[in-house]
Amino acid sequence: MEIVTIFLRTIIIYFVVFLVLRIMGKREIGKLSVFDLVISIMIAEIAVFVLEDANKPMSEGLVPIFTLVLIQIMIAYISLKNDTIRKWFEGKPSLLIRNGKLDRDEMKRQRYNLDDLMLQLRSNQITNIEDVEFAFLETNGQLTVIEKKRQESGDASEAGKNNRHPLPGIRFEILPVPLIMDGKVNDDNLAKIGKTRFWLKNQIQEKGASDFKEVFFCTIDHRGNLYVDKKEK
Repeated sequence: MEIVTIFLRTIIIYFVVFLVLRIMGKREIGKLSVFDLVISIMIAEIAVFVLEDANKPMSEGLVPIFTLVLIQIMIAYISLKNDTIRKWFEGKPSLLIRNGKLDRDEMKRQRYNLDDLMLQLRSNQITNIEDVEFAFLETNGQLTVIEKKRQESGDASEAGKNNRHPLPGIRFEILPVPLIMDGKVNDDNLAKIGKTRFWLKNQIQEKGASDFKEVFFCTIDHRGNLYVDKKEK
């Protein structure tokens, strides 16, 4: 009889965890941030706890699991509206290589050693650090690498097509650089590229948005190309 109970509990927990992961979003399935990882580990531990003891009521496992889901959804929603909270929970990418040179201080802050770096560079088919223009350690631990030759050749061809000049202020920043997120202007990034709110407003008006609040997401790349995604009315 106990075996039948465990069997049924296993089926129930399987579908509960499956449903929970679907509710939490597809990013839970891919590369996890620290916040996502903590939630996922806790859900897994609670699920095991329910299955280990057949005498424990199912509610003692289901209530904590759905509480964690509620916490995750609430924080995800607040993070969508608040850049500070988003950075606090999700973190932000770290620049480890700049123009072929290692940023040792940043590597030390992230406790990222040379073996980790070389492993991920090899995964990106990079054999020489001097060939790297930027290398960003993403919040999920993945290393994003932009090669010098690839970027320079891309810049030359794009500049010829679009008659645009690279923006030096973004050269060593995250590409592309967010300027507006959910109607809020990122003044720090504007200052880094040497632009003002007046300039930005003129740019978004050319894209059909009359005010910052009408823009859900706006970015600029190192060639000066502006991307604007307006909010749905």
